[in-house]
Amino acid sequence: MKVTILLICSCLAWEGLGKPQFPDQEKDPLFWNTWAQRTLKNALTLQKLNQNTAKNLILFLGDGMGIPTVTAARILKGQLSRQSGEETQLEMDKFPYVALSKTYNTNAQVADSAGTATAYLCGVKANEGTVGVSAAAVRSQCNTTQGNEVTSILRWAKEAGKSVGIVTTTRVNHATPSAAYAHCVDRDWYSDGEMPAEAVEAGCKDIARQLFENIPNIDVIMGGGRKYMFPKNQSDVEYPGEKKHFGTRIDRRNLVEEWNNRMKNKNAHYVWNKKELLSLNPNSVDYLLGLFEPGDLPYDLERNNETDPSLTEMVEVAIKILKKNPSGFYLLVEGGRIDHGHHEGKAKQALHEAVEMDRAIGHAGLMTSIYDTMTVVTADHSHMFNFGGYTPRGNTIFGLAPILSDVDQKPFTAILYGNGPGFKVVNGLRENVSTLDYEENNYKAQSAVPLSMETHGGEDVAVFAKGPMAHLLHGVHEQNYIPHVMAYAACIGQNRDHCMSSSGASSLSAALPSLTALLTLIRLLC
Repeated sequence: MKVTILLICSCLAWEGLGKPQFPDQEKDPLFWNTWAQRTLKNALTLQKLNQNTAKNLILFLGDGMGIPTVTAARILKGQLSRQSGEETQLEMDKFPYVALSKTYNTNAQVADSAGTATAYLCGVKANEGTVGVSAAAVRSQCNTTQGNEVTSILRWAKEAGKSVGIVTTTRVNHATPSAAYAHCVDRDWYSDGEMPAEAVEAGCKDIARQLFENIPNIDVIMGGGRKYMFPKNQSDVEYPGEKKHFGTRIDRRNLVEEWNNRMKNKNAHYVWNKKELLSLNPNSVDYLLGLFEPGDLPYDLERNNETDPSLTEMVEVAIKILKKNPSGFYLLVEGGRIDHGHHEGKAKQALHEAVEMDRAIGHAGLMTSIYDTMTVVTADHSHMFNFGGYTPRGNTIFGLAPILSDVDQKPFTAILYGNGPGFKVVNGLRENVSTLDYEENNYKAQSAVPLSMETHGGEDVAVFAKGPMAHLLHGVHEQNYIPHVMAYAACIGQNRDHCMSSSGASSLSAALPSLTALLTLIRLLC
């Protein structure tokens, strides 16, 4: 009843009173002209390109973070700070360069996270469901692996002497992170317990095993996926009585123990909870393995603040460890559960995940410099998520549209999915959402087509970039272009010729801000 009354009142306010709810200053043209002129002046400063060599590279990957998700997350971020929301800036909004990425897989118009990860990490487009292999490999066919392996920018960075890290809110052997180190024809081969016997017998390796064997000594690994590292039926350290969290490895190997033994003289630490993580002194840690859940990490809205680290906290520790290397670092950060929230039709979970990733982006910016660090933010694909309905300014992003349907005379939320689990018919009619708590964390937004799991969307996704050579990300690009640009900026991988002739100038350019500050200080002292 309360929700229905609120709906009626909001409709009356919107349609009857005609009084737009926005700041009085916005009525003055001077407000908008001043804002635009300030933006113009900032844009003009970009005419002097940052052509430094990137010492550090950071890729933030919002899994499933299509453009509608970015916009809705922006509004949510503002509303969490008691603002209207629409005028808010995400951290990624502040990046000076923006491009669009075409996400299709070689064999799929609407992509999956595995083939796309191969594109933006390895630089080649691939088939859906495969990681770290070219399109000549066929999903689930083990014998198409050998000879079709492709390497990632994480490996290129490691071979160039940089420190490398992976931070994710999903399993560390999930689709996105696995393309950084694995070569596997099936993204679901998390451990040998998920592989068909014939694939194991044919010599194909599970993804968890490849994490520790393919690229020796990845400096920082943080996320979930603990159960795939332990022998089958071994109880979990955090959930000892829950069988669904028991180890899955048929080969009886304990990959964590093997890692500890191999790294025992290398300032290496294995942690499995927030307390252990934050008790570390990054200055005395060279290698870190953090596995905080048997599977994926919990949604940020459901996270236990005492035991589970946030994405921002993991990123902070990772950068503190990696930046000690004078040659720099490469860091892959995945906000992976944006995707899961959308698949489940739980828009509130998905958008809070996006806001938390944006918080991590801002924190990473405070810990690094645009003079020597290239940061890229993008998504692997979009989702069948959107919002609309002529909502008024400041309407809660999870709220109702101000009008009733002129077909079934029922209210609807601004957020809707094209397909997914939110489809529901009651007595032959669309469910009346005013009888539900549509702002509850796990509310499943209505969808047009019933599916147990909502699907990905096929439109282009945004690429935000700042730092050295960020201007090379512009216009509309194939997704596999991204690692080529990042490698070019850092003088790693196959694009190094330009570094030989311009390294001196680049180094000088990068040092100028510090040199200017030093000269100013000397002048003051003298």
